[in-house]
Amino acid sequence: MPLIPEEPQIHESAQGPRATPASGRTAPTPRPVPGPRPAAPSRPGRPGPLRPAPPVQRTPRDVAPAKPGPSGPAAPAASAATPQIQLIPASVEGALDAAEEAVDLLLDSGRAPGDVLVITTGAQHPWAEHELSFGEASYWAQHDAGDDVFYTDAAIAARASSRPVVVVAVNGGPASAAATALPLAHTRAGALLIVCGDPQQINAVLGAGV
Repeated sequence: MPLIPEEPQIHESAQGPRATPASGRTAPTPRPVPGPRPAAPSRPGRPGPLRPAPPVQRTPRDVAPAKPGPSGPAAPAASAATPQIQLIPASVEGALDAAEEAVDLLLDSGRAPGDVLVITTGAQHPWAEHELSFGEASYWAQHDAGDDVFYTDAAIAARASSRPVVVVAVNGGPASAAATALPLAHTRAGALLIVCGDPQQINAVLGAGV
């Protein structure tokens, strides 16, 4: 009778099938903080997104528990809702550009323009200069409307009200400007404070004044 050839035996590999990387997926490459540009762009300009640096590691303050009321449990401590602080290292010349790109990233991520306040310690943002040329009444009316990003400087920032996000550009000015603007910005920021400038200077001011 004819011989039937044996079927080849299939031996499973000890190692499982190698996973192949998903096609079309590449790991995002972090972008460095940009250097100084010839001139700061006006507000409508939208450069590429900038990923803010990791938050400054800060030790939370001890919060004393609230005393219970006569007819209910203890109310949550108001000071527990302190803003997160993020630091973007930048030179004096590049601080305003870094702040502008941080604003663009916030807007691209879904933040409403009216949520953002920008404070400069040195030269004013071009938007603020332009709007102030029409008079302070018109300038502050836009602040009160609260429907767009508002730019101001350390000299008059105390008049600005709180917003969920405050961005500070430490772009020069006297040392007293940063010493005043940073603690003020911390009190005005509801959820997030982003500071662009020299890390050593920023940490010295925030460590002493916040």
